[in-house]
Amino acid sequence: MSADRARRIALAAQGFADPRPRGAPTRTHLRRVLSRTKLLQLDSVNVAVRAHYMPVFSRIGPYAAELLDDAAWSHGPRRPRLLAEYWAHEASLLPVQDWPLLRWRMREHGGSWRRHARELLDRAPQLVEDVLAGVKGLGPVGAGTLERELGGGRRRGSGPWWNRTDTKRACELLFATGHLTTGARRGFERLYELPERVLPASVLGSEPDEEVAIRELVERSAQALGVATEPDLRDYYRLDPQRSRRAVTELVEAGALEPVAVRGWDRTAYRHTAARAPREITGRALLCPFDPLIWERQRAERVFGFRYRIEIYVPQASRRYGYYVFPFLLDGRLVARVDLKADRAAGVLRVPGAFAEPGTDRAEVVVELVAALREMAEWLGLDDVVVGERGDLAGALVPALR
Repeated sequence: MSADRARRIALAAQGFADPRPRGAPTRTHLRRVLSRTKLLQLDSVNVAVRAHYMPVFSRIGPYAAELLDDAAWSHGPRRPRLLAEYWAHEASLLPVQDWPLLRWRMREHGGSWRRHARELLDRAPQLVEDVLAGVKGLGPVGAGTLERELGGGRRRGSGPWWNRTDTKRACELLFATGHLTTGARRGFERLYELPERVLPASVLGSEPDEEVAIRELVERSAQALGVATEPDLRDYYRLDPQRSRRAVTELVEAGALEPVAVRGWDRTAYRHTAARAPREITGRALLCPFDPLIWERQRAERVFGFRYRIEIYVPQASRRYGYYVFPFLLDGRLVARVDLKADRAAGVLRVPGAFAEPGTDRAEVVVELVAALREMAEWLGLDDVVVGERGDLAGALVPALR
């Protein structure tokens, strides 16, 4: 398989070959995006827009944020919840029907990288029980409110004092084990709730065998990626190598995956047999750093020839491109990157830096990037786009925006 064909397969699998809605996006369009991406990563950074909102915008264009909020955090017989929160690819929103596929991880207290939370079970078992009882009586409720309700830092009755950190850890431990979930969000604060109050009974009563669940997750990864190496497939739900390799072998034997050699790739890839390769990919999209198309940086470099690193934790003087940089996808290729900040006080979308990739048609990129920036600003309720001085595209963007 050529690298170009692999790239088109990957883009189609992520929904970039699907047409945008002609009218206002609906829950049906959101479902279509989720059928492609399988999950949306959550992240606390809000420099431009929260990470879970942006991948939907990148695929269907301007939509009401309430559409996603309602799908993730409302519940009731008339508007059943579409999404649940759990540790999938980091903290994620995933379809509620996939929640049982991670019950094995819940038995492992959220995964090996969160084992430190288990020490609370030995050090403060009563606190864990008190927090669960507190949520039962008060939920949906935040950790700060729980800490106050448990006696101003002290659990009711006699016993040791607990600080908010311990209360938060107890909440996170119970979330990791599946005894708590997110009932609602206040800003970005998680309000904890009992799963049986917000998730359907059919989900709560289902617990597939671990090997079956992991095989299902790997197949979902393959559907979302189209063509991928085993480490790519493993990374999507942060699975361990042994489990992932076994699942890949079983899926190949079952005919769901086909081993392929992609020219220029340094290891065997696997194509999902339902993946399609459109003749071309058209359209434009700004991608947040946590978009599933690019969140695995080695894959982004392999598929697009695009070396990408998030520089949030890099000292300002050492940053090459900026604090929160969005790659720009145009007609199936990553052609530029822009540092973005939503200045809500001033009502503008700021672009401190804009950089073209080598070999791109800069005149075409500028025209399309201006349109994409204006569309994003309008979606965020901002009145204008203001470009800074950094980057080789900045000088051309300023007059184009005028």
